Amino acid sequence: MSNIDIRYTMPAEWEKHEATWLGWPHNLSDWPGKFAPIPWVYAEIVGKICSGEKVRILVESKSHEASARRILSRSGVDTQNVECFRIPTDRGWTRDSGPMFNLSNNKEATIVRFHFNAWAKYPNWKKDAQVPPRVAKLLQKKMIDARQHDRPVVLEGGSIDVNGNGSLITTEECLLDPKVQVRNPGFTRNDYAQVFKEFFGITNVLWLEKGIAGDDTHGHVDDFCRFVKKDTIVLCSEKNSNDSNYRPLKENRERLEEMKLEDGSKVQLVELPMPAPVVFDGQRLPASYANFYIANAAVIVPTFNDPNDRITLGILSELITDRPVVGIHALDLVWGLGTLHCLTQQQPLQS
Repeated sequence: MSNIDIRYTMPAEWEKHEATWLGWPHNLSDWPGKFAPIPWVYAEIVGKICSGEKVRILVESKSHEASARRILSRSGVDTQNVECFRIPTDRGWTRDSGPMFNLSNNKEATIVRFHFNAWAKYPNWKKDAQVPPRVAKLLQKKMIDARQHDRPVVLEGGSIDVNGNGSLITTEECLLDPKVQVRNPGFTRNDYAQVFKEFFGITNVLWLEKGIAGDDTHGHVDDFCRFVKKDTIVLCSEKNSNDSNYRPLKENRERLEEMKLEDGSKVQLVELPMPAPVVFDGQRLPASYANFYIANAAVIVPTFNDPNDRITLGILSELITDRPVVGIHALDLVWGLGTLHCLTQQQPLQS
């Protein structure tokens, strides 16, 4: 393990950001046959975020940057707070392949270099794997290499969620499955606990079981379960007992009802509905309201032209009262098998 004289913590997502990172879309195969509207959805996302913090966009080239800026301008986005970094990527899922930040005990924002292998599923990942060190070099930020047992640790940002006070939620399906999409062969709960403690200051890991249908990451927690306060978790619930999400979400709820936070208190649990199943080209997609992103200026929530859109926005508005909660139409976006949280990565504000 690396030097632990300096202690690190990962702030909660609702704590102040310096910036949000985002990879401007370019890979047509991420949204096969449906790519055309995607940059315009990105423009809406940037517009909601940039009034409260910098938006740092990864672009492929000078011409790719020009295209992004043209779309942002036509969409009415004030680009004063937008910065572009010419760092090539394979795909655009910045939550998982982008720079993951923590804060040291002297309040310096540091990049943790977790390794990326395209969810142990896809062959195109070598450019994405180089994003954190390239960002560290351009920002002149300290970067620490996450290792355990003298091995690089593979970890995606969408596989974890933290409350900023010592607790983290994740799933066994994603991190502990010994056969399917194996990130770190042979790793145990204890191995992950040590990694989470060293790099994020985590003292309490809440292990849930499985993720939702349609999720090609094999169990990312940000598709169904999220912290919204230090003591409060929102968990998706499926009411249709014939739906494939019904049992896994019910079992996760039963686990959380028995779990404790880092201070020994019980989790305050709030249910979020699920939209009706979203199917395109015969494929069930991971449509979920839990894939929201908490920016400085707003909470942006994926919506699906579903009656539960309004209900979800109301629930989150009651829980998060210090910034507006707004919907972003995500029926096109989710064809890429992810939505708002999957695309974004926060950089905490350092003091």
